[in-house]
Amino acid sequence: MRRAGALWAARLRGVARSGARPPRPLLPRPAMAEPGPGGEGEASPAPKKRRVAGGERYVPPPRKLSTGVSFGPAHFAETTYYFEGGLRKVRPYYFDFRTYCKGRWVGRSLLHVFSTEFRAQPLAYYRAAARAGRLRLNEEPVRDLDIVLKNNDFLRNTVHRHEPPVTAQPIQILVEDDEVVVVDKPSSLPVHPCGRFRHNTVIFILGKEHDLKELHTIHRLDRMTSGVLMFAKTAEVSKRIDEQVRERQLEKEYVCRVVGEFPENEVVCEEPILVVSYKVGVCRVDPKGKSCKTIFQRLSYNGKTSVVKCLPRTGRTHQIRVHLQYLGHPIVNDPIYNMEAWGPARGKGGKIDKTDEELLKALVEEHRSKQSLDILGISEEDLNSGAENKDCGNSSDCTKSARADRIHESSCPAEDTEDPERDTKDPERNDVAACPPNSDSNLETLEENKELGSCENQDGQTGEKSSEEKDPLCMECKITRRDPSPKELVMFLHALRYKGAEFEYCSKMPAWAMEDWEE
Repeated sequence: MRRAGALWAARLRGVARSGARPPRPLLPRPAMAEPGPGGEGEASPAPKKRRVAGGERYVPPPRKLSTGVSFGPAHFAETTYYFEGGLRKVRPYYFDFRTYCKGRWVGRSLLHVFSTEFRAQPLAYYRAAARAGRLRLNEEPVRDLDIVLKNNDFLRNTVHRHEPPVTAQPIQILVEDDEVVVVDKPSSLPVHPCGRFRHNTVIFILGKEHDLKELHTIHRLDRMTSGVLMFAKTAEVSKRIDEQVRERQLEKEYVCRVVGEFPENEVVCEEPILVVSYKVGVCRVDPKGKSCKTIFQRLSYNGKTSVVKCLPRTGRTHQIRVHLQYLGHPIVNDPIYNMEAWGPARGKGGKIDKTDEELLKALVEEHRSKQSLDILGISEEDLNSGAENKDCGNSSDCTKSARADRIHESSCPAEDTEDPERDTKDPERNDVAACPPNSDSNLETLEENKELGSCENQDGQTGEKSSEEKDPLCMECKITRRDPSPKELVMFLHALRYKGAEFEYCSKMPAWAMEDWEE
């Protein structure tokens, strides 16, 4: 050993004189780890926590998120449907909103983030949620909301989730082959999870009731728009049709019923459109907006309303609806563009006489007075939320693919467009969502040992029926909301036909578009 040490020292002296980097001493090779019970496909075990300075909190490295479409049986099994009064309803369920720490949160306490960016809830709610074990940081229960956030912190917020009802009208499958699924979408159904909707969406209903999974969205429709909706079964087919969409080789034909006597001759509208609010889902004609073009042709007139064929040549947000409003013929039952909030002319010719803020406030107040905010796809907590829920730009699908382990469905109603030029595939956003609104009363006195997973009824027994499910922290469980009528969930705008280079899909003309239809 002495001789080996002397030789090693001599080598180091020689290297030092030559200026070369010293060789690394040979170390014993670690023994190969035995394969785990999962076999070859098992992921490597998580590395042990590294040592950090005394008092410093360890943050594990971010895990790699799965890519591609990932809604599967585990997601579909979160809850079940029931039908009542012509409506499809979702039983309330527990759901995790998850996110990595935003850059602007680093160095701020969790309490400060909640108080400034998630104001839909009082701080008493978050304290009670922490005591109940519903707030987790790096998968450890949060005991102190004063904890300071660090880069790569992973937050999990478990909430009792309620979804608005949609029409009970079934989704009709028009075509299914090896490449595509084409359906006739009922009005009121979002295409994919967004905002308050998750299970009451086309993607989830097709997965749960028709065993159609891992579908790729080719184009979208407004939540309130019915009609032809296409999905690809493979990424290759999706890419091929996407190219046709980008090259504007996809012909789209819609039909609608509008107010008044629409001109007999063909009408072309090329007014640019500007998004006023992505959250509420409102657009208007404005010179600063994006260029677009829609061709209209009247099909019939019954003395009060007209049925009009619409051929959008571009795919801007709410393009058909905004152009019809500008022309003075809004869709008869449009819950946004045929409202008194727009003024006496209801937006005809772009005359509004309100600032954007005044317009949004008037629209919200008009629906609030009718208890119909759900028809807009928003809720009181959406309106009250803070910076994190501000309008998110072109991001209803704020990422490329449906990563179900990434947190929050976007709350941007404006982005379920009639047919956007390019559809990114993922509806889910990286936000910790606000839970249903709660008052301060009784939250501070909730018992620490409330069991998270149990939904108790007033008798203290567990039950599956929606009307009996109660959660100690959920104010939605204590509120009785007016259900919309099935009639309120229909808007007279329908995607009638989609035609590409190698396909053409059509649906039946809706009943309200027939010449003999009576209001």
